[in-house]
Amino acid sequence: MSETTPIASRFVHLHVHSHYTLLGAIPTPKELAATAKADGQEALAITDAGALYGAIDFYKACTKEKIKPIIGIDAYMAPRTRHDKEAQIDKPRARLVLLAKTFAGYQNLIGLVTDSNIEGFYYRPRIDHELIEKYAKDLICIIPSFAGEVAQSLKNEDPAQAAERLDWYKRV
Repeated sequence: MSETTPIASRFVHLHVHSHYTLLGAIPTPKELAATAKADGQEALAITDAGALYGAIDFYKACTKEKIKPIIGIDAYMAPRTRHDKEAQIDKPRARLVLLAKTFAGYQNLIGLVTDSNIEGFYYRPRIDHELIEKYAKDLICIIPSFAGEVAQSLKNEDPAQAAERLDWYKRV
């Protein structure tokens, strides 16, 4: 992009929910792509909560509008492991945004979502550190400032744990 490119077209939404985030958002992938196009944006991500239901619709809508589609998820992190399902201990969960860099990354998202539903489902589909390590290739990680593990450690006044979590994410 040149220096004269409008700021709106340089901005990319990397955490967007569609109506495939059940009870969490209203817009369809087609509406999201059309709005991004009208706003002069060149790329847009979809990060529905714990699911990839809208990925194909989103990809087709963005391609039609000549917008670069970025496929991702807003994942739920299990407090301990995805296999732990003890009342009042394993219900709270952190969030993590994961974006596919390549088709291999998209395939890794599919693996994460599948395993989170088959092995980790407890109120919601959950992933854990083991799954992140297994499927990390070609994924970009965004740790949410409000609900990520790092932020939760800081809210609990545990900066050492926050630093350890951040180091782990950087390494993986």
